[in-house]
Amino acid sequence: MKALMCREFGDLSVLKMEDVPAPNPGPGQVKLAMRACGVNFADSLLTAGKYQSQPNPPFTPGFEVAGDVIGVGDGVEGFALGDRVMGMVGQGGYAEELVADVAQLSLLPETMDYVSAASFAVTYGTSYLALAHRARLQAGEVLLVHGAAGGVGLTAVEIGKQLGATIIATAGGPEKLKIAQAAGAKYLIDYRTEDIREQVKAVTDGQGADVIYDPIGGDVFDASLRCVNFEGRILVIGFAGGRIQQIPSNHVMVKNVDIIGVNRGPYEEKRPEVTRQAYATLMQWLAEGKIQPFVSKTYGLVDAVVAIESVTNRSSTGKVVVTN
Repeated sequence: MKALMCREFGDLSVLKMEDVPAPNPGPGQVKLAMRACGVNFADSLLTAGKYQSQPNPPFTPGFEVAGDVIGVGDGVEGFALGDRVMGMVGQGGYAEELVADVAQLSLLPETMDYVSAASFAVTYGTSYLALAHRARLQAGEVLLVHGAAGGVGLTAVEIGKQLGATIIATAGGPEKLKIAQAAGAKYLIDYRTEDIREQVKAVTDGQGADVIYDPIGGDVFDASLRCVNFEGRILVIGFAGGRIQQIPSNHVMVKNVDIIGVNRGPYEEKRPEVTRQAYATLMQWLAEGKIQPFVSKTYGLVDAVVAIESVTNRSSTGKVVVTN
């Protein structure tokens, strides 16, 4: 079978498509034929050896998959050959076939296609946990979303709208801002040409944002500290901007600001009831048409590296998905 292999840590050039033996499911696992794999910024971190839960080479990246069950290991209940499933598997997604623990998977709703399913678990799960569980965003509060046309940012706009927030979106350029506006953003800031702090203060009568969703980090986080409201909350989602900021604790103290880290992965093990509740709500919203995955482009498996590059260089919008 074909699989994108990482045999040494490095930039994306170390990833090579290879012919490798197909895996077999162990106890409590199923074997999947991959139909779609969501592309995430974390794929590049995994390849570079910089991710929080880091496998050692050789491995195949790819966190977020949808596919068909084509093999069942011992002791598996609730899944059968031919089932359509989706899940967050940690690694192995950029391959024609992979194995996954059944605890990582759920059955696809009949109305959901593979591409939508592969764009759902990481982005919507992260944003719902961040806004509803960690920040406890309330109706009427002002939510500032950075990178609002990107994979996670766009879902934060959608979820913030469902939670009743007034949303300010930042993005690079008018085309990206139009996408955020269509998802529910009321105020738009082009960070390439406008000062984030000045614009946020202008539309909030000088108060600032109550909750700030930041997957960019670096200079964007610095701007967030200057435009967060008294007793505001800043959600640290990631560092797509490339610089991991050092947080000045004196600024945090003066404004009584909460800096809240968000790492979706550990919830599967440490607080599974939180993720179950999150997905129950998200699936209900999806069924009601209140949220809708926005996939800007799909690539074939042979072009998986190009797909990852489009996310890491921030040229893409919404979600990018690799199909097979």
